[in-house]
Amino acid sequence: MSDLTFRQAAVLQFLQDFSRTEGYWPSIRDIQRHFGFRSTNAVAGHLRALEAKKAIRRIPGQARTFRITPGAMSEDDSIPEGTTEVVDIPIYGSIAAGYPDGVEQGDAIGRIQIGADTIGRNRSRRSFALKVRGESMINAGIFEGDTVILDPRQPRNNDIVAALIDGETTLKRFIQTRNQSPFLKAENPDYPEIYPVAELIIQGVALAVVRRI
Repeated sequence: MSDLTFRQAAVLQFLQDFSRTEGYWPSIRDIQRHFGFRSTNAVAGHLRALEAKKAIRRIPGQARTFRITPGAMSEDDSIPEGTTEVVDIPIYGSIAAGYPDGVEQGDAIGRIQIGADTIGRNRSRRSFALKVRGESMINAGIFEGDTVILDPRQPRNNDIVAALIDGETTLKRFIQTRNQSPFLKAENPDYPEIYPVAELIIQGVALAVVRRI
């Protein structure tokens, strides 16, 4: 549909991506947070416009739920090449990239804006960020003062993760082979491998690292 505005095309793209990734339609608040709209009225306005242009249609009997019209988005409606979508991610304190440390994780202490292409389409709306303390991951290119972007999902062997191990949190590489219980590995020869005594809980898998220069 070539008559969509740039913003309408971006909203439609978000609806498609969110529905595909999460398996359900985003809420008004989800859309508001993603685009940084000041009120939900702006979201409602864009949805009405998309409905009027037949890009989406209501699902009977389901309040505020729509379905994307097949073929609604043409190449002309996609976000132009060279344009970067920016996502806003909460920062929940810091994490030790050294020896495990206690960490308090409550309300966000700040937010970071990052290009969506940097963290890929594997991110979810629950992605979060932590400030890095320590030098145990320097050989993986993660240094003191960096910000690591994480997604709460199940890790695969060799992923870099934020882990709760025996009650303390640390940033390490997750190692799990077929014949061995999982453990955490540093990327600095001065730090030992860490094996859980009682529990190992993965809080998030690293997607990207942000460094200020």
